[in-house]
Amino acid sequence: MLRLSKLSFGAPAAERDISVGLIEYFVESEAYQRLASRKKMIVLGNRGAGKSAIFKVFAERERRAGRLVLELRPEEFSYELLGNILQKQAQGAWAKHSAFASAWKYLILVLVMKEITKSGPRLKTGNASRIYEYLRDNHKDTQDSPIGVLISYLKRIEGFKIGTYEAAVKTRELTRLYRLEELTPLLPCLKHLLERRKVVVLVDELDKGWDSSEDAKSFVGGLFQASISLNELCPEFTVYVSLRQELYDSIPLLYEDAQKYRDIIETIQWDEVALRSIVAKRIRYSLPNTSALTDEECWNLIFAETLQYRKTKSFNYMIDRTLYRPREIIQFCTDALEEGRKSHVVPIDYGVISTAELGYSSARAKDIAAEYRFQYPGLGSLFEVFRGRVYTIERDAVELICLGICTGELKVSDDASWVMNQDPDYIMDLLWRVGFLRAYAVGGLKALRRSGSSYVGPHQVSTLNLRTISRFQVHPMFRSILAMKEPKGDGSVVEEGEHA
Repeated sequence: MLRLSKLSFGAPAAERDISVGLIEYFVESEAYQRLASRKKMIVLGNRGAGKSAIFKVFAERERRAGRLVLELRPEEFSYELLGNILQKQAQGAWAKHSAFASAWKYLILVLVMKEITKSGPRLKTGNASRIYEYLRDNHKDTQDSPIGVLISYLKRIEGFKIGTYEAAVKTRELTRLYRLEELTPLLPCLKHLLERRKVVVLVDELDKGWDSSEDAKSFVGGLFQASISLNELCPEFTVYVSLRQELYDSIPLLYEDAQKYRDIIETIQWDEVALRSIVAKRIRYSLPNTSALTDEECWNLIFAETLQYRKTKSFNYMIDRTLYRPREIIQFCTDALEEGRKSHVVPIDYGVISTAELGYSSARAKDIAAEYRFQYPGLGSLFEVFRGRVYTIERDAVELICLGICTGELKVSDDASWVMNQDPDYIMDLLWRVGFLRAYAVGGLKALRRSGSSYVGPHQVSTLNLRTISRFQVHPMFRSILAMKEPKGDGSVVEEGEHA
């Protein structure tokens, strides 16, 4: 008999999972292959889409191949610290985006030079000697403080930008700083050393501590600009950056210039086949005797193939309650597994899954609201407006609800005061974009629907003209915590896997 005690789906977060088994059960997607081949260098994706997993596995594989890897962690930087130290944009009107770009290039080059000379022979000669001497004379006391190097360079630029220097002095010194003339003589030496040993720099999870401030946007915008410039230095040196999609969209300088570097941007997206493969690989890792099973057979070993509820396929039921993000399906499977252990039910059936669903639904609703907390504060209170309603809603009814939100007739939290006097269509579009609403598939959209589902979400079709949609559904992921009702006697289609 299968023992659930031996099974683990791993940790939802890559930074905790890398030491557990992520290397072994990592699903190597096409997105990963494009990064590894240096075709893509900037990674975008929603929270839980697997950006960190890609970076963690890539870093480990590069190290095993003998390459130098620098991972810049978010805890090394603080948006609040930057805001407290640097002058505001209005104080001298200095262009922070360009200043941050230069400071980022300076920081990364200094860190790379430190790493490449540290890893080489103890006796420094030739090109390594010139770099070592520069670091000894200029960065002797900054070994453990990347943020110190970044801020120091920013303060140098700031000083000339808003200081009381003569125009000629300002222009000359700022040109030196923006062009990194201090490091320019060392670049040929660095390139020569890089020919012997490849260096990879990974900057991940820039959303940690994000406060949507002027400095935060300049910090990230400058990093993007710096990474693009540094990646032209030589093929043996690559800077990879990952960022959440919604933060990328909220930084005008990045979003408006996207056309310039769209060819090097990788947006992480998943489909059902790949998500099932993620789960199956983790099952095989935990239960070695399943190594010969297909992905579908692995799934059906743990979960009842068909649930008692509406004779729904268990995989369809659970994947429908995600926005196609690996972290979501891993979390739902883990929650169901924990419930299954309590009841000793194998394979896990609908009773166990539905019990686990309430906690999962609650956690995901909170996570989505938190994900958009800077763009749409109090978003969770908009979800609450739908509590207890029928989850299939005609367009007219959705418009009426959105109008009630905008006029204040339907109460939301004080944090969500931004909804007042908005156009109802704006609220409808917002609820669609964050994944709360799904659209009834008509016309060309039908090609995107999976068998048994008549509704699609933004994770299946990124652009959609909502004006053509006649009917919506609240996404199944949110229904359990909002105690939503099935449509009865109103002519709406009740599809496979749908429930309150």
